[in-house]
Amino acid sequence: MGYDEVLTHLGGFGRYQKKIYVLLCLPAISCAFHKLAGVFLLATPEYRCKLPFEVDNATYELPPELMSMAYPMDSFTKKYSTCTYLDVNYTQEYLDSGTPAKDAVSCNRWVYDRSRYESSTVTDWDMVCDRNWLRASADSLFMVGVMLGSIIFGYLSDKYGRKPIFFASLVTQVIFGVLAGIAPEFFTYTIARILVGATTSGVFLVAYVIAMEMVGPNDRLYAGVVCMMFFSVGYMLTAGFAYYIHDWRTLQIALTLPGIVFLSYWWFIPESSRWLISNNRPAEAITIIQKVAKSNKVTVPADVLDKLVEEDKAALEKDKNEEKPSLLDIFKYPNLRRKALLIFFDWFVNSGTYYGLSWNTNNLGGNPLLNFVISGAVEIPAYSFLLLTLNRWGRRTILCGCMIFAGVMLLSTMLVPENMPWLIVLLAMLGKLAITSSYGTVYVFSAEQFPTVIRNVALGAASTSARVGGILAPYFNLLGDYWQPLPLLIFGAMAFAGGLLSLLLPETHNQKLPETIADGENFGKVKTIPGEPLSVAGRDADIEKTTEEMQVLNPVTAGVVDENQTGENLRKEKY
Repeated sequence: MGYDEVLTHLGGFGRYQKKIYVLLCLPAISCAFHKLAGVFLLATPEYRCKLPFEVDNATYELPPELMSMAYPMDSFTKKYSTCTYLDVNYTQEYLDSGTPAKDAVSCNRWVYDRSRYESSTVTDWDMVCDRNWLRASADSLFMVGVMLGSIIFGYLSDKYGRKPIFFASLVTQVIFGVLAGIAPEFFTYTIARILVGATTSGVFLVAYVIAMEMVGPNDRLYAGVVCMMFFSVGYMLTAGFAYYIHDWRTLQIALTLPGIVFLSYWWFIPESSRWLISNNRPAEAITIIQKVAKSNKVTVPADVLDKLVEEDKAALEKDKNEEKPSLLDIFKYPNLRRKALLIFFDWFVNSGTYYGLSWNTNNLGGNPLLNFVISGAVEIPAYSFLLLTLNRWGRRTILCGCMIFAGVMLLSTMLVPENMPWLIVLLAMLGKLAITSSYGTVYVFSAEQFPTVIRNVALGAASTSARVGGILAPYFNLLGDYWQPLPLLIFGAMAFAGGLLSLLLPETHNQKLPETIADGENFGKVKTIPGEPLSVAGRDADIEKTTEEMQVLNPVTAGVVDENQTGENLRKEKY
């Protein structure tokens, strides 16, 4: 039977569930604030070396004739150097001579163009030239925090409950979000941002699980997609804050304080009934179920609740007695190993490209705020596309098609003339739209490739591959300091290669799923049967059984494989 039958007696997606669902989607907006804030906190305005004779409050603009006498020409960019100046005594006689000196020295002080950004961490701590790796490291370490948070808070929410971990994460996020805004130096700022990154996993993923556990199977696809759209709304709203707030410290605190509002949820959000039943607290779970039934003006039969508790105890007892395969078992068999490596690469590419494009909007040319808003806005049609096609066209078709399309768009940017920056923005945004769709698809596709007995562990390893992609993305973007198109070309090449390689994976749409390691090894092998067309071989597991088991055992990391539950797969590790 399972908990889903209880939901049908509660009216599916009833009034109570809708209210709680909307409340729990709102934290996705604040999580988006923190995930995307680095674009503005680490913004690098135009800058130049501060000349020996300039005062502390020197302005960025210099007359062209002085620029030519003070800075050497960079042979690669064909622009004046921003990291060296000519080593000469800047007398009036020299300036009037019209003949630039030949020797140059590196500078240790800079003048910034403050017309767009009053201040950023880059301008406060001079993270330019040979210190530019610090700003890439700040975003990279934030993603390390996200990775650690998904592991730590996922474990804690399974052990101690969804609700207390949600609020512990929220309080931690507010405290360290403010601390990042008042940090006196780079080290303190980075540590605070790492902890904020970790809490984004605790705040959103735990809230997401509570929300999705209250939604009936027939509504999960739509609920999952709409929940991701809340993140996209937060993505775009971040630009609104940056438009009005030009000081990075004020911006960081302003993006953090809305989280305080969610502390009021303590009086509205219930603990997960699934978790309570799984942890031998059935009385509390039944109380919550009856409260929901009362709000929805329905009745849940007593025998349904009794059967739910009995079945859950039996499932947990069975789980304790069964020996679990390890991740290493995937690599012992050639077909499973090949599929796993391809899937891990897909996750790496999708995460790296998604975050790389999201964080690179300042380097595309044109208006960076407008670029940022467009980058968030294209996610709405990307998710809507999945809603309409994922269960119609097949997982592999969408994954491969979107990744190849993204790769072509991004690689095409190297053909754009310098006097057409708008075309670079257009191609980059089309690439962002496509990679957003493929990133959502890879969750579903991966969950359906791995056998039941090892699915959670395998998805955890795939998620780790995604985090590695996100951790490296800032360093790929850093290469844009040396050649502006290079990050887009790297992301494009990875996406194109990943799309082509994904063609080697078997289609899973409308296929029953493998249950054992042997099933997983056989799944996707093509063999010829006399008198029959080519077919995909392998024993298959019952989909509904697989889904229910995964939800009971570990709903934070479970990949939902039922078509009606596709939305739960799309929650994305970006949250």
